[in-house]
Amino acid sequence: MTRRFDLIAFDWDGTLFDSTALIVRSIQAACLEVGTAVPSDEQAAYVIGLGLRDALLHAAPGFPQERYAELGNAYRRHYIQHQHDLVLFDGVLPMLRALKERNHCIAVATGKSRRGLDEALATVQLKGLFDSTRTADETASKPDPLMLHELMAELGVPPQRTLMIGDTTHDLLMARQAGVASVGVSYGAHEHGAFEAYAPLHVAHSARDLHDWLVQHG
Repeated sequence: MTRRFDLIAFDWDGTLFDSTALIVRSIQAACLEVGTAVPSDEQAAYVIGLGLRDALLHAAPGFPQERYAELGNAYRRHYIQHQHDLVLFDGVLPMLRALKERNHCIAVATGKSRRGLDEALATVQLKGLFDSTRTADETASKPDPLMLHELMAELGVPPQRTLMIGDTTHDLLMARQAGVASVGVSYGAHEHGAFEAYAPLHVAHSARDLHDWLVQHG
């Protein structure tokens, strides 16, 4: 079957995994716990996809940087309490399996930590599906394109045969800076009206919509 893209890289939180609300609540609870200003839902959602330190810089700009480890630990504690309640978006697992059947390479490019991603992959039993993964603590954080460059180099796929899919402007900017095409999803952290500036090929409004588009255009 003819393919436009050999490598399809997915963001994790808010794109494959239904974790946006928990991340927002965990950021807010951590800020309250350490005594700094609590960001709004919109402000907390904006930082999803960034590495943890960059996320905290945006979510709690007035908090002393020498105490960021304390804030980060509080966030992790609140998140871990409920992480096993999270699930893949409906339709994601059959979509990923269909891509593998078409011999696409599929990868994850995420702002999560390696430990956090590995725990999530183990929880939802996805380890065998992905050809490679990159996390923010083992390479540069989004929107730096390094994690996409590394995935393409590892899997031997050029930029013109690579697609990045994500729910945030950080994902789409990373794709543009890496010289690869992108698709946005509207059901995650960022308002999809902001995607237009990054010229995604498509904005999917559900995992089913994304699956159908990939079958026709991927």
